[in-house]
Amino acid sequence: MPSGADRERADRERADLKRPDLEWADRERADLRRPDLEWAVQVAEAALTLDAAEAGALVRRLAAPPAGRRWTALVDGGGVVMASMSDRDPGAGHIDLLAVHPDEQGRGLGRRLVRAAEEWLRGQGATQARFAGNPPCYAWPGIDVRYTAAACLAESLGYERHHVAWNMTADLTSADLSTEGDVTGLAARGVAVRAADTAADRERVAAFVREHWNERWAWEAANAAGLHYAERDGEPLAFAAWGARPAWFGPMGTAPAARGLGVGRVLLRRCLADLRAAGYGSAQIGWVGPLRFYSRAVGARAERVFWLYRRDLA
Repeated sequence: MPSGADRERADRERADLKRPDLEWADRERADLRRPDLEWAVQVAEAALTLDAAEAGALVRRLAAPPAGRRWTALVDGGGVVMASMSDRDPGAGHIDLLAVHPDEQGRGLGRRLVRAAEEWLRGQGATQARFAGNPPCYAWPGIDVRYTAAACLAESLGYERHHVAWNMTADLTSADLSTEGDVTGLAARGVAVRAADTAADRERVAAFVREHWNERWAWEAANAAGLHYAERDGEPLAFAAWGARPAWFGPMGTAPAARGLGVGRVLLRRCLADLRAAGYGSAQIGWVGPLRFYSRAVGARAERVFWLYRRDLA
């Protein structure tokens, strides 16, 4: 049985959650006011049990999105929701993060927050709301199937499941991340592998990514915690990044001129070696396409599954 002191402490913690509702505030390339941000972090860390270690970083990342994005956040009692709209897709609204403190779950707070998010999205011109990542700045591709209560909530509110995405997991404690022999072989073919350690390097690689892929990947490359690239005669050929979405690997890409050289495997391993050096025992390879490449390159396995939901807004 809990002691009197334990009961008093629990009562104080529950009382602390009964904060006044905060007004919606439209934001564009701005930070939440510091007390609001820290409160959202506290709720997210308690509620997002599968992502507790990076929950705070997720909130802060969503609060610092790229240009051309409108976003808002609401903290209501022990719950927080963050939603966004992007200029590139003006009809699509995204519910980026929903978290309800365990002490407040089961009381309809999540439902109230989702409805409030929908109202804000509707006011911004959205014709559809999505429980789906809003790249390049997102928390997850969709709802992790292990957050069953969130999936049930979405379906009870009329959201339809329309797509599935998945991550792969690389065990950094056992994966072979060696690259020395491959780097030597590439050098013999005139290809150098480098880390983008300077602002000028990042700008150059981001321009390459923008030219060959899209603006979203370019933003991720520019904002990643770690960025590696290959070049020949001073021209980038391939890139790989990690930490644009906190603690995850990706994106990566190889231009047609460098395909078949093994550059992708080298860049992947260098990024994962960074993650291992930063203290991570495993790495999430987010929103995966080529399963076979990652499985063969680092022994990654398909593991984390996400359901993407959407609902038309009247």
